[in-house]
Amino acid sequence: MTDQYLAGGAHPAGCPAHADAVPLSGPRFHTDPAELYREMRRDHGTVAPVELLGEVPAWLVIGYRELHQVTSDPVLFSRDSELWNQWERIPADWPLLPMIGRRQPSILYTVGNRHQRRSAMVSNALDGVDPFDLRRHAEQLADTLIDSFCGNGRTDIIGDYAKLLPILVLARVYGFPDAEGPGLAKALNDMIDGGPDALRGQQHLAVSMQQLVALKHRAPGHDVVSRMLAHQPAEFTDEEVFQDLMVMSAAGHQPTADWIGNSVRLMLTDDRFAASLSGGRHSVAAAMNEVLWEDTPTQNVAGRWASRDTRLGGRHIRTGDLLLLGLAAANSDPQVHQAQHAGTAQQGGLTGGNSAHFSFGHGDHRCPFPAQEVAEVIARTGIEVLLDRLPDIDLATPAQTLVRRPSPWLRGLTELPVRFTPTPAVGGTA
Repeated sequence: MTDQYLAGGAHPAGCPAHADAVPLSGPRFHTDPAELYREMRRDHGTVAPVELLGEVPAWLVIGYRELHQVTSDPVLFSRDSELWNQWERIPADWPLLPMIGRRQPSILYTVGNRHQRRSAMVSNALDGVDPFDLRRHAEQLADTLIDSFCGNGRTDIIGDYAKLLPILVLARVYGFPDAEGPGLAKALNDMIDGGPDALRGQQHLAVSMQQLVALKHRAPGHDVVSRMLAHQPAEFTDEEVFQDLMVMSAAGHQPTADWIGNSVRLMLTDDRFAASLSGGRHSVAAAMNEVLWEDTPTQNVAGRWASRDTRLGGRHIRTGDLLLLGLAAANSDPQVHQAQHAGTAQQGGLTGGNSAHFSFGHGDHRCPFPAQEVAEVIARTGIEVLLDRLPDIDLATPAQTLVRRPSPWLRGLTELPVRFTPTPAVGGTA
């Protein structure tokens, strides 16, 4: 790091602020993140200098205590992206703009009392989802998806199941007709994959959400969108509700899909979870919780911005600096696993029954608790129905050949090929 940066001075435009920064890219974020975070902690401490695409500087907070400090102080470490001291260097076509965001009217970038009121709207709408109805919807849609491949004896759990189930269930509880579910699933997955159809997928999703908001104004029902519109209706515009639905859909779908995929992978590759393959419910819950600690779907999150000069983890943080939340690295902080290293805990450290991980975030901008419950019901039901329907499921390829998506942000598999004894369809309704 340059002396100029340590002193808090400005750096020349176009020059990286961190001389020893770790590029926030490259294969190790998806091939060997645990070792990468260990090296970063060894070389840089709990707050590591990183470099985004285009030599844009940022800090990656990888210490558990430091991450707790950042997410617990929304005044010093704000969610207001307008504070960023790098905007003049950011081109309009910067590929990471969808991840960082600027002047977006969504719940992600509101702060203070306005954010709290908006978060209450979302939480109350999701809290109204009946858990028994939610599980019934998840079971029906899971059966429908499994019916499409159960007679083949082989499938890809990611592409044929995990990437579809969450958004199909969410579409139903949001108030969409079932017929629109497959189109929404394709649009959302196209948008997240970032391929040639990404913009088209985003447009399809946006138009669908706007049409749903208009429909629920005319004909409200017992659904999430109707409850959002009924919550102090004069306080939030349709644009704000629509933007929050976009956030809720993306945040509710892909991490839940990866939670399903990562949990099934763990259960198929680790002998500790063999009981789950014959319907052991406790092992399903244990595997899901371990994934949130050791293989969390959301590795890193952007971000927080310092509202004034401060120090964090021994680093000088300037006003307007961007701090990225290293959720996966903080979960693996050795200080959190001292009991394991002392030989007083079972394998998995504090994962067994402990939910003090950062996988759902922390502080004012954490994932609302009702949203966490919805995601858990969808993921757990999806896994349980899969194992009930296909009890002898097994990997169709060596575990070491499984490939992760090339992303420093989200952690999931590109494919999870499996084989099983072909079984008849049960006629799940969708």
